[in-house]
Amino acid sequence: MMQAMDWNHLRFFAALARAGSLAGAARLLEVEHTTVSRRIQALEQRMGQALFVRQGGVYRPTQAGEQLLPAVQAMEKAVRGVEQIALPSGNAEAGPAGLVRVGATEGLGTQLLAQPLAQLTLQHPQLSIDLLALPRLLHLSRREADIVISLERPKRGTVIVSKLADYHLYLYGERQYLARRPLVASSEDLRHHRFIHYVDDLLFSKELQLLAQLHKPSRFVFRSTSIAAQYEAVRAGAGLAVLPAFIAERDPTLTRVLPQQARFTRTFWMSMPQEARGQAAIEAVWRFLKEVVRERQGVLLGQSQNSRA
Repeated sequence: MMQAMDWNHLRFFAALARAGSLAGAARLLEVEHTTVSRRIQALEQRMGQALFVRQGGVYRPTQAGEQLLPAVQAMEKAVRGVEQIALPSGNAEAGPAGLVRVGATEGLGTQLLAQPLAQLTLQHPQLSIDLLALPRLLHLSRREADIVISLERPKRGTVIVSKLADYHLYLYGERQYLARRPLVASSEDLRHHRFIHYVDDLLFSKELQLLAQLHKPSRFVFRSTSIAAQYEAVRAGAGLAVLPAFIAERDPTLTRVLPQQARFTRTFWMSMPQEARGQAAIEAVWRFLKEVVRERQGVLLGQSQNSRA
């Protein structure tokens, strides 16, 4: 008689396929990474073939793994349904549970999303969130995150994509710095000023190549891969920089420069893998993020109470 398949092996298989790393799967399952490795090896021995291949530090399903994954995900969904039925009537609304990893641009992640996402975990004690607020592009294909918010709409892969929001950026300067320097009445006057910008060869999105549309400085006095660092440099009076309104407008020491001419609009796109559809925790965070950003649309466009258009 054929030996029955161990569901726990399959559960570990699904977690590794989702996380893309032993450490990530271990976090999802709240076990040691050696346990994940041992379970996967046991499953591969049981199946008689490799289910993962490691590429660039990321575990990707082999062809056999890709064939197995939909069936295992269906089993996971069925198990969740049974667990919901088995809950006591008082716990019928248990809420989302598990780990969800959200990737976002540094400014959006730290300034607008961190606090609401932390509050969401207070509402749902079984939910854990990893917020990857980084000045670089995160890849769903490498399973670096479950949900990614980016400046460019994904064009490859089987992903679900939604426009999250538009936002405005302006050229900003610190008030005392501007008082000491020549008045800026037109873009021609920018030649008398100092500038702060990204490190060009480390710029993670072409959508941030904004300053050149106004002025091409002969040099920059300060550059950083971090928008937070650029903001602090402007606050220090080091020069002018293009900053997101949702960061700069809250600071009364900063003011817009050429507000009519130096206004830029960019878009945040939110995406998740197609296979994440139906995973309750990921979908709950997805809906929550859309609501959070919808409520803060005015802030994103620089229309907050501190706006100085």
